[in-house]
Amino acid sequence: MKKLRCLIIGLSMLLCGTGAVFGESELDCELTVDYVSKYIWRGQNLDDDEVFQLGLSVSYKGLTAAIWGNLELTSINGNGGDFSEVDYTLDYSGKISGIKGVGYSLGASYYSFPGTKVKDTTEVYAGLSLDLPLRPSVTFYHDLDEADGTYISLALEHSVERIAKLGANMPVGMQLGTSLGWGSGSYNKYYWGTDQSKLNDLTLSASFPVEIGGWTLAPSLNFVTLLSDDIRDTDAYGTDSDFFFVGISLSKSF
Repeated sequence: MKKLRCLIIGLSMLLCGTGAVFGESELDCELTVDYVSKYIWRGQNLDDDEVFQLGLSVSYKGLTAAIWGNLELTSINGNGGDFSEVDYTLDYSGKISGIKGVGYSLGASYYSFPGTKVKDTTEVYAGLSLDLPLRPSVTFYHDLDEADGTYISLALEHSVERIAKLGANMPVGMQLGTSLGWGSGSYNKYYWGTDQSKLNDLTLSASFPVEIGGWTLAPSLNFVTLLSDDIRDTDAYGTDSDFFFVGISLSKSF
């Protein structure tokens, strides 16, 4: 599956290198720099201390190649100042022809964990979204390597263009989101040590984006809780099962 990583890196370089040919209107790039006080992923407390998370994506006509990394700021996991995770994702998204307001996404992600004992793994995914109030979406993820299991995420989101104003020309918006995750028996066996299919986690988030000098700054408040008593009892990622953390995201599209 490491061929997927090479493909994504190569495609990113190709898209960036040919941007002048495609033109700015067709090639889109996004850079993100995030700070979070904890790194929680699908209810798993992967890092109980603050981290930086850096991402770069390049898109052309629905096809997106992305690289994302988790940078440790402390030595709690034995690799402070290093990347403990680097993910490579290839995605194709669009609208379903003939069905108004229904979008789809198809893709694959390669997860690597340099400097740790965690084995690299690959997921494929497929998702649907509806252009309705609260923008409901469902995404199916299937691990092809280590877990050989399935995780399903149901999500809702709502955006308010302006809830406040900073100065004369800086409106502050609000984005609310929630997601509910379910894991298959084999997925939960690998990640949690219990071979039962369960509703795993619930996530609630609120962010407050503001445009500053061509960048988007978005402080956020986040809450994650584990829903299954069986998963809580495994203590696979620590003794806590409810997590509150804050974040600050800085992003720019160009």
